[in-house]
Amino acid sequence: MMMRLLRLCAGLLIATLAAGCAQTKTVDYSAFKQSRPRTIVVLPPLNESPDVKATYGMLSQVTYPLAEAGYYVVPVALMDETFRLNGLTTPGDIHQVSPQKLREIFGADAALYVTVSKYGTSYMVLSSATVVTAGAKLVDLKSGATLWTGSASASSEEGNVNAGGLIGMLISAAVHQIVSSVQDDAAYPVAGIAGQRLLSAGRNSGLLYGPRSPKYGTD
Repeated sequence: MMMRLLRLCAGLLIATLAAGCAQTKTVDYSAFKQSRPRTIVVLPPLNESPDVKATYGMLSQVTYPLAEAGYYVVPVALMDETFRLNGLTTPGDIHQVSPQKLREIFGADAALYVTVSKYGTSYMVLSSATVVTAGAKLVDLKSGATLWTGSASASSEEGNVNAGGLIGMLISAAVHQIVSSVQDDAAYPVAGIAGQRLLSAGRNSGLLYGPRSPKYGTD
């Protein structure tokens, strides 16, 4: 019975991987190239996960890849304090502010809206992984048009091969869960990887390079 279950799981995994590899995404960059934003304000991410640390855990990780891609990013502390002084303290309320108002306040060319759907560690019988999944869209603050959308995910178990058999997998899952439970935010470094995958320029379906990058205009 156990062998049949393992074979079934393996078959489903192979099918899932094959389906993921077969998917291709065609991105229309025409609006992005016409807009060519220089300055981006990153809004506090919406959190759809059960972990309350997701919003600021992810927010602290997304500005670096944007800067590396060649954009000037409005400092997160300035953005956060500006909204707070204006009575806006939740991501849901902040995401409702009009693009024109955001441009008026921050003088930015575009805003990045991020939604975190998974953030944290989940324990299952044979595995325990810390997973972060997020989606984002870049919006032109002059026209309100969406310039780009993307999504990415990262897991603490990527590339992990357990050679201890079924017992080893059970022990590994239990240990991982214990370690995660005593850390302040086990998902934080995983969020960094997800952020890089989501917002690094030059990758397939990714952001275009910004004006501060030596590769600006080559994509």
